[in-house]
Amino acid sequence: MGDPLLNLDNVSKYFGYGVIGLLRFPAVDGVTLSISGEKPEVVTIVGESGSGKTTVAKIMLRILKPTHGVVKYLGKDLWKLKRGDIRRFIKDVQPIFQDPMDTFNPFETVDSYLISVAKSLLKLDKDEAIERISRTLEFVGLTFDKVRGKRPNEFSGGELQRISIARALLAQPRLLIADEPVSMIDASLRINILNYLRRAKEELNISIVYITHDIATANYVGDKIYVMYRGSIVEQGDIDKVIENPLHPYTKVLLESLPDYRKGKEWFKMRLAQSTQTIIEIREMLLKGCKYLSYCPFKSEKCYERPSMIEVEKNHYISCWIYHNNK
Repeated sequence: MGDPLLNLDNVSKYFGYGVIGLLRFPAVDGVTLSISGEKPEVVTIVGESGSGKTTVAKIMLRILKPTHGVVKYLGKDLWKLKRGDIRRFIKDVQPIFQDPMDTFNPFETVDSYLISVAKSLLKLDKDEAIERISRTLEFVGLTFDKVRGKRPNEFSGGELQRISIARALLAQPRLLIADEPVSMIDASLRINILNYLRRAKEELNISIVYITHDIATANYVGDKIYVMYRGSIVEQGDIDKVIENPLHPYTKVLLESLPDYRKGKEWFKMRLAQSTQTIIEIREMLLKGCKYLSYCPFKSEKCYERPSMIEVEKNHYISCWIYHNNK
């Protein structure tokens, strides 16, 4: 069995806050996850705004260095890669951003930008680059003539996100890191973007990390799920198992936001009633207890200690004392 394509082992990232930044805030706290190098898969990371999802994405992309823990790419420490390995990593691991405008230079035409990407990453001449770009644009239902001579602001949000996906695929990557790729797209167009991601896995053998606050879209595209809350993974496993049998209280709250999920509405109402994060909540985040402590209807004294991740069934894990006590 080979090395995982990308592996995070007990990774944490702290940021300073306060008047001069002396106090440290854990945006990511002890996250462990991996993306298989054996076969392509879609790994979803689900959580509300502020849960640490985007920070994890930036760590995976080598944009942010973790405060603690190790990130490995094909078995090598991501922050100790040699120049040749860094170049390979940049080609193999491509981002898709929430706002497609973040991908492009607003003063450069889209075709010129795509040509420069193809020439830089694939070492192609201009004619070869245009041929490769044309094939990649066809994958997302566009043509080279459609983008020729146009700047990013001349496209709709949906078109620009499709071009952003094509740009990522142009590098012939092994892994896409897609951070909320449909959240700024019209609802009527989101299914198309999600289908392009599914096809990238099935037809191009590309693995995907799909990051979202929307557990419904995660269920549509995903093979595995990691549920994040306040910087930590609280439940993980095969997505069908977690969706059909959610165990952690927070996972249940996420599912209750779906229109067809009818269990325990009082949990969701309680979550909405406590939407403002107070100083007490920040203090609880810095403690060593369960991250869901302040909202959980089942909390006990034991919850002031951090529960480890345990397996409750094959490929289904949870960090919750309720299930520790049942073992």
